[in-house]
Amino acid sequence: MEVILDYNTQREPLKLPEYGRLVYDMVQKLKEIDSREKRTQQARAIVKVMELLNPQVRSQDNFDRKLWDHLFIIADYDLDVDAPYPMPVQAEIEARPIPIPINKKPVKATHYGRNIESIIDLIAGLEEGPDKTALLRNLAIYMRQQYLIWNKDSVADETIFADIEKLSDGRIKVPEGIELSKISADANFARPGVQPKGQAGKGKFRRFPKKNFHKSGNK
Repeated sequence: MEVILDYNTQREPLKLPEYGRLVYDMVQKLKEIDSREKRTQQARAIVKVMELLNPQVRSQDNFDRKLWDHLFIIADYDLDVDAPYPMPVQAEIEARPIPIPINKKPVKATHYGRNIESIIDLIAGLEEGPDKTALLRNLAIYMRQQYLIWNKDSVADETIFADIEKLSDGRIKVPEGIELSKISADANFARPGVQPKGQAGKGKFRRFPKKNFHKSGNK
């Protein structure tokens, strides 16, 4: 006698696999019940089973409605019962999210990042004046810090100013006379997630405080 094996891979895919094939089969049998009243009774019973199989749904707001929505989804939006909530709209449930536009323009200077380039574009559109000069100075100080993190131990202010003009495609001309604040001699810049040199071990605590134990005995 030939045994025919029934594999899940050969069955219809489950819309909500977290409830399993058993709930799917129960819903299909539910749709075959002629009496609307009995269908409604069985639908409520299936919703209770779904709640037991997916208990984490209770932590969500209005979870009872979510369970009924799931029931209609499993039934492929073809279920005539007296539900406490209206059937969800299939087009809204299955609608694809609107893709977020991503700036695919390559970053000109990776050690500064795309945000710096966006700020430079913003400043380039401002009118000349003390406010724009102050923004340029603050930006240059931050860019110098980023430069020191990823490149060298020192950098001239003129190099940062040249980078600003280059990244702005010539739209910004750094005014003469701008001076950046001096870098402290003990300043230590490190890459994100990397502990600066000389800081290893600092900030750690001992599980037990040190105690001084004196030997006891007769002198």
